[in-house]
Amino acid sequence: MSNDWSHGEVLKAVFPLLDGSDLASCMCVCKQWRDTAKDDYLWRCLCAKKWPSICKKPQPPSTTYHHLFRTFSKQTRSRPLPPPKLTFHDLEFFIDLWSNDQLVFSEAIAGPILRQGIEVPPQGICEPMRSHLEGPTYKMATSVKSRFSMLDGDEARASVLVSRKDTNKIACIIENSRFDYVDRTAFRALAFDYLQFSPLYPFVSESRAWLSLLLVESCGGKVDVFGIEMDFCDTANSEEEVLWLLDMLEWK
Repeated sequence: MSNDWSHGEVLKAVFPLLDGSDLASCMCVCKQWRDTAKDDYLWRCLCAKKWPSICKKPQPPSTTYHHLFRTFSKQTRSRPLPPPKLTFHDLEFFIDLWSNDQLVFSEAIAGPILRQGIEVPPQGICEPMRSHLEGPTYKMATSVKSRFSMLDGDEARASVLVSRKDTNKIACIIENSRFDYVDRTAFRALAFDYLQFSPLYPFVSESRAWLSLLLVESCGGKVDVFGIEMDFCDTANSEEEVLWLLDMLEWK
């Protein structure tokens, strides 16, 4: 009996020095340790370090301070997204490009084609571009069958609409956006626009769609556009995330 008593006094002296994870581990050792570590005073002290104001109340706002600490100190695990309602087979993308107010590209591209991307990079592209195309980051892209050229100083603009077969509605992804940024190292020209979401998602905003012209050097100081790439890298970095994002657009 005296040994149990002295052991218990040692535990009461040591346990206040522990952090929450160590104190929780002590509760798994044996019944005496669990009963000692469950003393709500110990957990109140830990809560006072994390949330001083909440310990000014005479009683914890939840059942016990142990419950409060355990509930809000857990590391939240990222939960996988449920399967998206949309598939790329439901989608068709309408991409129009202008250079100096002349229409240079106008195609309706089926979702599976854009999803497939550019599987075989063309000859003559720079190594940064090749690394980008072969890299692991999620991207949607299509080759430009009839390449067109651009010069420094040309003003290029783009619009992108998308339709869905399941509801026969259309949404706008990019509306008349300029290619204001040209990455000379990676041979890409980039334009973006902010996505317009359905009123059902009032707190979703500031998500951008990016459209890239994939370039290869040509003669006479020109560059040829051999491909078009679209991504939503600010928000969505996988096929499932992209489909969920598209599903939340303002479809009309």
